[in-house]
Amino acid sequence: MKKSLIAFLLVFTLAGAVVQQLAAQAAPAAPAAQKPQIKDPAEYNAYVNAVQQSDPTAKAQAIEAFLQTYSSSVMKEEALVQLMGAYQQASNASKTIDSASRILQANPNNIRALALLSYYYRSLCAQGGADGPKNCDQATDYGQKGLAALPSNTKPEGMTDADFTKFRNDLTGIFDGAIGFAALQKKDFATAQKDMREAVSVESQPSIADIYPLATADLEAKPMNPEGFWFAIKASGLAQGAGQQQILDYARKKYIRYHGSEEGWADILKQAQASTSVMPPAGFTVAAAPPPPSPAEQAAELVKGKDPKSMSFAEWQLVLSSGNAQASEAVWTALKDKAVKLVANVISASPTKLTLAGSADDIDDKKADITLTMEKPLPAKLVPAVGQLTQFQATVSSYTPSPFMMTMTEGVLLDKAGNPVGAAAPAHKAPVKKK
Repeated sequence: MKKSLIAFLLVFTLAGAVVQQLAAQAAPAAPAAQKPQIKDPAEYNAYVNAVQQSDPTAKAQAIEAFLQTYSSSVMKEEALVQLMGAYQQASNASKTIDSASRILQANPNNIRALALLSYYYRSLCAQGGADGPKNCDQATDYGQKGLAALPSNTKPEGMTDADFTKFRNDLTGIFDGAIGFAALQKKDFATAQKDMREAVSVESQPSIADIYPLATADLEAKPMNPEGFWFAIKASGLAQGAGQQQILDYARKKYIRYHGSEEGWADILKQAQASTSVMPPAGFTVAAAPPPPSPAEQAAELVKGKDPKSMSFAEWQLVLSSGNAQASEAVWTALKDKAVKLVANVISASPTKLTLAGSADDIDDKKADITLTMEKPLPAKLVPAVGQLTQFQATVSSYTPSPFMMTMTEGVLLDKAGNPVGAAAPAHKAPVKKK
């Protein structure tokens, strides 16, 4: 899948559904329900006055003033959580992140701050760039710390058991999602599959931001996990605009390559689209296509059905690099010391020697598979440019099977008509005058 589509689908902000609630679910406005409690009346009044401000900017300013005055308050951590919430409500992302970092200085196991930072660095990880690897590492680090801190997190007063379970599951989704997404960027598909699957399975409302990376981790892994087809279809149902069809096209192409044909794709598509569960049903699988013939088997079939002189350069390459000694001998006997005409792409060029790519795969990879020594040095104006398709005639001299390279000598460049480049045009005799 193209990275541009990933970027299109995975736009992370601090307003994510769960992250948006983290700051809002801060400590109560007054410290009466908290343990320990503020005993100094002036400190108590300053705290209550700060956290009860209705305007987010004013609230943040008041809490900052409280923390400056009472830097050792027993309510420091809760005040910082309230501060994080105020900055988040004021849409001040940099201050929100700074507040989360300050919370962790007071309590390294504060799950709200860990969740917010996990989500934030995951969003930076998704953007890539020069700092991408560092941001992915940060997402992983905060995600792992969050998972480690969750077991010791206790249920807040007034929260039901059901709501607490949901809250913990959604936090687990954030932490596992950050770890899994960072692993996906590093092509650590095993870790990405494990953590993204955990995130999707526990979240109360799994989003495309987790489902699609899980699909990608499954479908890009070797060996491929066919459950990725299910997740890709579920992700497409949550995508907007052109993204929906792009995901389906990606999954369908992967399906054809894995299964060997499009047979059965429509049934899986219908089943996944009709299901209310984001997780595939028990026993879900897709039969893999039988393995293709080995290079040695392909070489044997090719030699059996085709004269080496009529083969393309790519077919010579397949046979000679196949490891099938009998087939290679048949082709090499037909080629050795023979003059051949070919068209190839120039990889490098000098007046006396060219390196060229003759097969389509090597042309795409800009990888030389022919070394050509010219019969005579080329004039500077006739040396072909790198990347140019060039027709030539040469004598096949030798080859190495791996990495494949065919060596040719007595090279002569040819024009479109198949004549040597630079050859003098035939002289025209003057017409004989009639007497």
